[in-house]
Amino acid sequence: MRLDKYLKVSRLIKRRAIAKQLADEGRVFINGKEAKASTNVDVGDVIEIRFEHRHIEAEITYMSEKMHKNAPSYFELISDKKVEV
Repeated sequence: MRLDKYLKVSRLIKRRAIAKQLADEGRVFINGKEAKASTNVDVGDVIEIRFEHRHIEAEITYMSEKMHKNAPSYFELISDKKVEV
């Protein structure tokens, strides 16, 4: 599944356009490497998102093309750090 779609479906990022924008700006990493919005992700990958005031790191634990109310957690949060600018 594409990175931008996964970020939206998993609810790590609210909208796919924002996920694409962050990836285009070089603020999304998969397994420590900078990722584009079209990069494929899979279960077990570690995603790092660098927002302006916050850095999130999460491991993918579940994938689905659509959002489901009763689905297991899509990710396991590894760290969530506030960053001073």
